Amino acid sequence: MLINGLSVDVEDWFQVGAFEKTIAREDWDGLEHRVEANTDRVLALFADAGVQATFFTLGWVAKRYPALIRRIAEAGHEVASHGWAHQRVFTMEPKAFRADLAGARAALEDAGGVSVTGYRAPSFSIDKRTPWAHAELAEAGYSYSSSIAPVRHDHYGWPEAPRGAFRPIAGTPLIELPVTIARFAGREITAGGGFFRLLPNGVTDRAVRSANAADTSAIFYFHPWEVDPGQPRVANAPLKSKLRHYARLGAMAGKLEKLIASHSWGRMDAIAAREAGRLQ
Repeated sequence: MLINGLSVDVEDWFQVGAFEKTIAREDWDGLEHRVEANTDRVLALFADAGVQATFFTLGWVAKRYPALIRRIAEAGHEVASHGWAHQRVFTMEPKAFRADLAGARAALEDAGGVSVTGYRAPSFSIDKRTPWAHAELAEAGYSYSSSIAPVRHDHYGWPEAPRGAFRPIAGTPLIELPVTIARFAGREITAGGGFFRLLPNGVTDRAVRSANAADTSAIFYFHPWEVDPGQPRVANAPLKSKLRHYARLGAMAGKLEKLIASHSWGRMDAIAAREAGRLQ
């Protein structure tokens, strides 16, 4: 059966790109941490639905909440890397990226007791500015990445990139699984996150069905903080950032339940393995 990629980018409410210019990294430890409780809500939602998923998790989170990483692994989900502290790849040089990868993987593997073979760049920040990034991932032994959004967006995007799975580095086993693209009002958007929260479920549903009709797995993502309407408000953030971050948080859990029930879902490593066979 063709399955679609159900993925969770595990970061806390203050670590998002929308607030990166408002909340200093050195202040993170002094803020209210809600990532553990929110991720447990997601785990419960998945358990009720009987699905497995991939949790792309920050090394920063794994270091502070190792028991959470063990719970993710013990529930049968995949533990994968989201980098150390949500630093966009295009802001790093190759040496710093290499260190970021190594630190995050070590924290995740130590906490979860499992091998980490998948990676997602924070804010889909592998793009044409980072021609070296996939080579670093291949050299580090990752089997797949899901780090590209082939759209135009003010925070991310590589519109010229392939829309489906591809091998970014010839002669290596690394597979890239770009996030699926949906369409709304003549615009291309990513299938997940804020767009999923804000728009009718039918937008994402059509994107998943279209991918499946072409014998392709859709790749969907969201964040644990998106099921947390009670999270703190950042009063001094730009209005656009606040609208993106806080809108319809209370609707997210119900929307997820409906979407999950409408399609077949699974771990990203299973999809990467299938695509590796197809891309021989």
